[in-house]
Amino acid sequence: MPLENLRGRVAFIFEEDDFDVDQIVGVKNIKIQDVEELAALAMRSYDPDFAKVVKPGDVIVGGHNFGYGHPHYPPMRALRHLGIAGVIAESFSPGYWRGEISMGFPQCSCPGIRALVSRWDEVEVDWDAGVVRNLTRGRELPFEPLAKADRLMLEAGGLVPYLKQYPAN
Repeated sequence: MPLENLRGRVAFIFEEDDFDVDQIVGVKNIKIQDVEELAALAMRSYDPDFAKVVKPGDVIVGGHNFGYGHPHYPPMRALRHLGIAGVIAESFSPGYWRGEISMGFPQCSCPGIRALVSRWDEVEVDWDAGVVRNLTRGRELPFEPLAKADRLMLEAGGLVPYLKQYPAN
């Protein structure tokens, strides 16, 4: 199945570099397993109304080394539950990148993305053209291409579906 382009609004821009995603739900909440409870906590310290205004298909934008720290999954589970469809960042922490790609969650490394977009702009990640388009402002920026294995994993829906689709011979 081909990789579907991401298209949605920029629901939030994390301006700081080396952002630890645990901050999305708060470190004290990192062990919560109930995704509804996590989603209710998501982004409260950044935008208390985030859960009310985010729509399915929206994306978040990050800075350099997004996902720095321990690659915990609950914060991103919470964002996915709220409808966040992917992350576009200046660059990613390797552990975070690997974990989220393995979960089938689209990530796009696009140097200069924070200067290209503002919150609530509509954007599109065109995987085949290799560009992020700001549809609101009529601008675009190339992104770093996905490694072949990462693209295949995203197309399959994550590591487990990928392994089932491409069993060892």
